Amino acid sequence: MDKLVIKGKTPLKGEVKISGAKNAAVAILPAALLIDGICTIDNLPNISDVKLLCEIIEELGAKITWTSNNSITIDSRNLCCTNAPLELTRKFRASYYLIGALLGRCHHVQVGMPGGCKLGARPIDQHIKGFEALGATVDVGQGKITANTDKLVGTSIYMDMVSVGATINIMLASVLAEGTTIIDNAAKEPHIVDVANFLNTMGADVRGAGTDVIKINGVSKLSGNISYSVVPDQIEAGTFMLAAVASRGDLIIKNCITKHLECISAKIIEMGAHAEEIDGDAIHVWCDSKTSKANIKTSPYPGFPTDLQSQMGVVLSISDGTSIINESIWESRFQYTDELNKMGAKITAQGKTAIFEGVDNLYGAPVYATDLRAGAALIIAGVCAEGTTEIYNLEHIDRGYENIEEKFKNIGANIERVSE
Repeated sequence: MDKLVIKGKTPLKGEVKISGAKNAAVAILPAALLIDGICTIDNLPNISDVKLLCEIIEELGAKITWTSNNSITIDSRNLCCTNAPLELTRKFRASYYLIGALLGRCHHVQVGMPGGCKLGARPIDQHIKGFEALGATVDVGQGKITANTDKLVGTSIYMDMVSVGATINIMLASVLAEGTTIIDNAAKEPHIVDVANFLNTMGADVRGAGTDVIKINGVSKLSGNISYSVVPDQIEAGTFMLAAVASRGDLIIKNCITKHLECISAKIIEMGAHAEEIDGDAIHVWCDSKTSKANIKTSPYPGFPTDLQSQMGVVLSISDGTSIINESIWESRFQYTDELNKMGAKITAQGKTAIFEGVDNLYGAPVYATDLRAGAALIIAGVCAEGTTEIYNLEHIDRGYENIEEKFKNIGANIERVSE
């Protein structure tokens, strides 16, 4: 079993280069199966979720070649199977994108019920509603999802709630459908725009991604032999921004899209730290004094991301005064607060609300990553804490952050991965 050992207290200083977006990559890879051809994907984050998805895609008959640590070619001309290996698809959430892609291309698909971080109820009813509206029959039972159709026909679909996953999945299923599909009350996250751009590069006709209404005009086929670069990871960039603030450091975060980070920058400035854009693709974040309290409410883009609230929780735990986080997306996202309290934080969490009474210092302790983003938050806490912190359950962190300990080392953290 591996653990991270961090010796604090260290202000982080230097430059960090952001990897490709995990949330975009895990949708773009299944989308590549929509073509009967070859495509190259660059700026791919080298993380465990991506590697697992590549393994599944190869089981379906496609050929994957890694041309570098962050670039692959996918040849899906010999796709021979639409029943994805159940034991693999059950290991992570994004496996459900295989449903939309294979339903669109092959009109049949079977996958295991999606797994991933345990953040409370994570239903896929909006996905199923979309597939059925397009003409598919969907069966859920015995730990798997099976979908079939003779043909998919475009229609108007109103999302009962804003859902990133369902928005993307319906896009994947509808690009090869007959006629026009309109998704109303669509999610607007940057990775939705990135998936739409990838589909359009292959010859799809997707319009309005990034707005409330997405229109997909179905085409008869998509083109192969294309190259595409994954958008930079908004959440990784935000993680290092908040690490700079929590550690009272000074970081330049490169290869990011600063527009995607405006809500984080605004909160950082509100709390008394500093964030300045550099040429639209880098941001300078520094903090030279104790931050002040703030109230946060997570919400869909362009609001404050749920995937950054645990990292922000570390900042609030050592800020002056009493702060409140209201979590509007996932009901069990505050599991990390128990771990921070082991390090000396004073946090009271109940339901979807957590109250943070700022303390002067955190102290090293053995802690456990309860999910992907909680793991990143505990790294930040370990960097800020006095003494030694040991973080366990690293499989959560490795799902979404590429070479995270190396990136922290390069900006001054005393961090090592140790095998026990």
